[in-house]
Amino acid sequence: MDNQLLEHLLSFLTDRRKNLFDEVISKRTRHFTVATEDVYQLHNTSAVMRSCDVFGIQDLHVIEEKVSKKIDREIAMGAQKWVNINRHNSTKECIDNLKENGYQIIATTPHNNSTELKEFDISKKSAFFFGKEKEGLSDIVLEAADGYLKIPMYGFTESLNISVSAAIILQTLITRLKDSDVVWELSELEKNEIKLQWAKMSIKSSTEIIERFNKTN
Repeated sequence: MDNQLLEHLLSFLTDRRKNLFDEVISKRTRHFTVATEDVYQLHNTSAVMRSCDVFGIQDLHVIEEKVSKKIDREIAMGAQKWVNINRHNSTKECIDNLKENGYQIIATTPHNNSTELKEFDISKKSAFFFGKEKEGLSDIVLEAADGYLKIPMYGFTESLNISVSAAIILQTLITRLKDSDVVWELSELEKNEIKLQWAKMSIKSSTEIIERFNKTN
């Protein structure tokens, strides 16, 4: 039924939009994912989401244990339509969820004998955690982490803005991933589920169209 509904909704879209869906979904991955932990500045979370969309990361995990967020639409530039946002009430809940889904937890930090980007093992499913602007990641993440990752830096400044760090890490590792033999693509089922979600977001009257479809099928 979902496939029939997808085809029905796609019939309301232009060929250009449908072709764009196919092109973008072919480059999406869940091999890597991103988690932000209680990031205080709203525009940083929104900018990270934008980077996820740009570099083909389908899922973003937002931990809101201490700080609740709404997506800054101006910064996200519509990325909230195309990236799945998974909200978590606690860091532990997020970590447990990701581990249950086969991800290793990677803390981004310049400390803890961190691995440099060029040496990171891209073969394993990985969730990259980014922390607060000043304090960095919590001890909960650092203690639960399966590995640590850092961006090589050569100046006096010890860290980069979280959104800049996320963009650099994703661009570097996604490029390496797509040049590798690792199977990173989504399954056909995942592709169709996401395209259905995108179609709903793209059609203003999608709710009414779906209601009519359900009544006649």
